[in-house]
Amino acid sequence: MKKLLFFGILITTISSCATEKLNLSPLTSNFYSESKGSDNRTGSGKSFEINIKKNVNASEISNLISTFPTFKSNSINEEVTNLKYSLQNYLYAIESNNIAGRNRSIKSFEKSYKKIQKLRTGLGKDDDEVLNRYLVRLKTNISVIEDSLKGN
Repeated sequence: MKKLLFFGILITTISSCATEKLNLSPLTSNFYSESKGSDNRTGSGKSFEINIKKNVNASEISNLISTFPTFKSNSINEEVTNLKYSLQNYLYAIESNNIAGRNRSIKSFEKSYKKIQKLRTGLGKDDDEVLNRYLVRLKTNISVIEDSLKGN
């Protein structure tokens, strides 16, 4: 009887404790640079600043990267992987105030985007609609971030 009471209390205690929500985002606090302002890694006089941690569009991009579906076509899946890496590099470059890195990752994103557009002709209707939905959301969020950077 004592064992049953002990396990009952133990299970109640463990299950009632608050736990922190698991962060599945590819951007974790380990990747953020705390230095801002005077640290200019490109060598040019231009600088931009955006708080990627608090930017809703960056969070949406990060979420889309982690939830991107897998398709039946291996070539599309490979290009989607390249697209994800480009987007991660884009977010990291913005956070670290790296203009050259941002430009390289945008070009890489555009290259992957165009290649995916060519490859998607072989997809079924449902897969094509899902892929299109993700691509439109990614492009929209990047456009909003780029517009906010130009406004600074």
